[in-house]
Amino acid sequence: MCRKKGVTRRDFVKGAAAAIVGAPYIVRSSALGLEGKTALSNRVALGCIGVGGRGQHDMQNLVKYGGQIVAICDVKSDMRERVRKRFNVPSGACYNNFRELLERKDVDAVMIATPDQWHVLIGIAAVKAGKDVYLEKPLGITIEEGKAMRRAVQGSDRVFMHGTEQRGMPDVQKMCELVRNGRIGELRTITVACPGGQEIPAQPEMPVPKGFDYDMWLGPARKAPYNGMRCKSPFFFFISDYAPSGFVCGWGIHHLDIAQWANATDDTGPVEIEGRGTFPKKGSLSDTPLTWRIEYKYANGVKMIFTDASQNPEGIRFEGTEGWIFKSYAKPAKSHPQSVLESKIGPNDIHLYETDSDDHCFLECIKSRKETCSPIEVAHRSTTIGYLGHIAILLKRKLNWDPGKERFVNDPEANQLLSREMRPPWRLEV
Repeated sequence: MCRKKGVTRRDFVKGAAAAIVGAPYIVRSSALGLEGKTALSNRVALGCIGVGGRGQHDMQNLVKYGGQIVAICDVKSDMRERVRKRFNVPSGACYNNFRELLERKDVDAVMIATPDQWHVLIGIAAVKAGKDVYLEKPLGITIEEGKAMRRAVQGSDRVFMHGTEQRGMPDVQKMCELVRNGRIGELRTITVACPGGQEIPAQPEMPVPKGFDYDMWLGPARKAPYNGMRCKSPFFFFISDYAPSGFVCGWGIHHLDIAQWANATDDTGPVEIEGRGTFPKKGSLSDTPLTWRIEYKYANGVKMIFTDASQNPEGIRFEGTEGWIFKSYAKPAKSHPQSVLESKIGPNDIHLYETDSDDHCFLECIKSRKETCSPIEVAHRSTTIGYLGHIAILLKRKLNWDPGKERFVNDPEANQLLSREMRPPWRLEV
């Protein structure tokens, strides 16, 4: 749960904020078969959009911490039916079109776990509908999309959580506190590595399966002939129509986000970026980087090296003047000297956001109306790091970035890559 306590849900409901559209909806526990579980006053009604593998993972965790799934949306009818039964959702609360789910007055918050090209469009629509938002990473597919999502959230009173996960892990929080409090001396270098891309051979066109709204699945992405690989996880993560940078941002965001946290740069970014990468051969279905090496320089003098895991161990390494800390995803941290990890964070040291999981934090913040551990500014700035690296790979030259203006310096060619057109009738607007 969140370290800083806010008002209780009972106080919140009594207050004027209860009149806001999307204020938490209370359902009878007897009607849900939940007697003896989470208290009535603590339940949050959730609508879930995109309920494939990742969506179900998030749904399971949200239910664990007191969320109640009251509606679901997915463009695959067989998926909707399986998930409806698993989470005991009424058949009349299952949708193909996310806009119908967002019209429901009994939905307090939404969990969005669609393919990446849909993240921001649905996220903005949810905020406009008065819903709190848990949005899977990354924050859209371009830097301009991230800025639009930020404008929507900051112009509202909605709670926002970005699903990068690791800020909800106490051991990651402790690692970042050790770095921020100088336990490895002055931070000099951050090394990040994540799984690389995949080459997918060209695929023949296939008939669209019955019950699958392929046009809606594509959404703002360009029209393309259907084949099974195109719409199957994890393969669509390596097709630029749906995830422009592949795993550079799609997976790298997990560690890049923590690099930002430990480096105390959550509200800014690097000033120089240079990168190189390799790509699938021409004619492949996949077209995003297979391998890469990107170097970032921050105004505080810190250098960050980001590669695929064929070049460095998967994880994140912080090197300072007096030692280092390394942590792989969901594995125990290592350090040199060992005493770094044994060091305690004192009452007068820097303390970072404390929570036991991002899912729990999201639900607690819906009740307290506090900021989550991964709020919109953090989400946008961390996602930006990945896309800056990808643009540097595409242009094959050093780029200068102004993190205040969020533009490349005197570089029209690079600035053109900050956004891209959407397939009509979809368009980005706030």
